Amino acid sequence: MQNIRALFVIVSAIAVLAAAAFLTASLTVAFAGILAILSIGRAVSAQLKPVPVKVKANQREMRVWNDGRGTIIDL
Repeated sequence: MQNIRALFVIVSAIAVLAAAAFLTASLTVAFAGILAILSIGRAVSAQLKPVPVKVKANQREMRVWNDGRGTIIDL
């Protein structure tokens, strides 16, 4: 009777460990798939964005003067 009980405990432990390993592997594959889909989507969306054009505005010079109460800097 002890041998049958020990065999049942061993088989149960092996089944629990196998289920945990399968769950870990499946979650790893699912996480890798989600990351792959997100990275592909990010790469595709980066290509679809228009390239911003840098424009130089007509900038006037910075004016600095003192009105008697403090220095005024006009940007």
